[in-house]
Amino acid sequence: MPQTGDEPPGRRERKRQQQLDHIADTAWALFEAEGFEAVTMERIAEAADLSKVTLYRHFPVKEALLRHVFHRELRAAWPDIQPELAWAAPGRARLARFLELQAAWCESRRAFLLPYTRFRLSDSRLPAEGRERSGMEAIFSELIAQGQAAGEFRADLPVALLAMHLQFAHLATLLRCLTDDRLALADELATMLDLVCNGMGGRS
Repeated sequence: MPQTGDEPPGRRERKRQQQLDHIADTAWALFEAEGFEAVTMERIAEAADLSKVTLYRHFPVKEALLRHVFHRELRAAWPDIQPELAWAAPGRARLARFLELQAAWCESRRAFLLPYTRFRLSDSRLPAEGRERSGMEAIFSELIAQGQAAGEFRADLPVALLAMHLQFAHLATLLRCLTDDRLALADELATMLDLVCNGMGGRS
C-alpha cells in the first residue's frame, strides 16, 4: 500500500509526461518565433517557469526538446493517417504514399531537422540502454509486413531486417536533402524507394 501522500505510479507518470509536454511546447513556440539557434536553455526555463536544474534534468540540450516534439507528433499522426494509407494497395504503393506524407511533414519542419538528426546520430546507446526510438522503424515494419502478406515483398527475409535497410536508406536520403537545399525531399524519397524495391539492376 502506498504511504499517505504518495501518488500511484500511473498518476506520477502522467504528471511527469504533462510537465515534459509543457516544457517542449514552450520551447517549440520559442524556436518557431525566434529561431532554434537564438533560443537559449535559460530562455526556455524562464518561459516555462521552472528552474534551469529541472530543465536540464529532463532535457540536457535543446535538441532533446526537438526529439520530444517530433516523436510525439509521429505517434499522434500515425493512427490519423491510416485511412489515407488504406486507399493505397499494400506494398510499394502504400509505402510510397507514407513517404509522400512524411516528406510534407519534414518540409514543414525543415529548419529544425538537421540539428535533430545530428543529435539522434550522436546518441550511441542501444534502445535497451535508454536510447529513445522515434517510431519510424515500427511504421516501416508494419508497412513491409502488409506488403509481404499481400505478396508484394519478398518473404524469405524477416521484416525487421528489411525495415532496418529501409530506415538506413531513408536516413541517408533525409541527410542528403537537409544539406542541399536544391533537392526536393519528396522526389528524392521516391527515388530511394525505387532503388530499395528494384535494386541497382539495369532496366530490361
